[in-house]
Amino acid sequence: MKTALVSSIAALALAGCGGSGGDPSSGSSVHAHPQAVEPVAGQAAPSVSGSTPVGDPNAHATPLSEVKHELALELVAARVSNATYIDPLQYVTVWERTDQGVDAQLPVGAPILSPSEVKILAIIPDWYAGQPLVYFELLAGPDAGRVQYVAEEITDIARPGSILQKGQVIARYASSGTAIEYGWSTPSGITLAVATTGYEEGEITPAGRAMRAWLNSLGAGAGPNT
Repeated sequence: MKTALVSSIAALALAGCGGSGGDPSSGSSVHAHPQAVEPVAGQAAPSVSGSTPVGDPNAHATPLSEVKHELALELVAARVSNATYIDPLQYVTVWERTDQGVDAQLPVGAPILSPSEVKILAIIPDWYAGQPLVYFELLAGPDAGRVQYVAEEITDIARPGSILQKGQVIARYASSGTAIEYGWSTPSGITLAVATTGYEEGEITPAGRAMRAWLNSLGAGAGPNT
């Protein structure tokens, strides 16, 4: 997918995109099923409409300093616990490649669910190709205090500062875009992949492998790294 947020997100975003749906070399494109899906658990966010924009392709890159500031304001000291997680991507129709995170396609309107109690930290509206990214902190379970993100073909995103319970809706799959990426982030607004090993477009990173393994441990059936 993409390089992380750095001082000029727009410039670095040109180095890489989402899953195979947005990768010209893959020979495939995103064709989400025109079907709205409601979550089984938790509270639903407003349904997505077919005309909902994915993002602003003319938006300016968000400075890394601003991203760090927003995250610092919202992070909390979450304690590790014995709480369990649920699969946040229960409505995936196509699992795609592993890169910085895991790429996937969902039906239009399908929810990305909170794997546990989470706090929405910040939304970057122009992370890749005018598409947004949302950071959220896990507030329970063995990974409490760690930050995850979901990016690209998303809309109806929960507001920064809000705390969601397990199964509530973080965002919904938008009607157009380059599929989604779900991965680990650092508290500084840089993807874990870039912060630990660096990232070249299309590269399978240890952070991406770790996320696919985490999703599979929750019964996601995400398959092997591709």
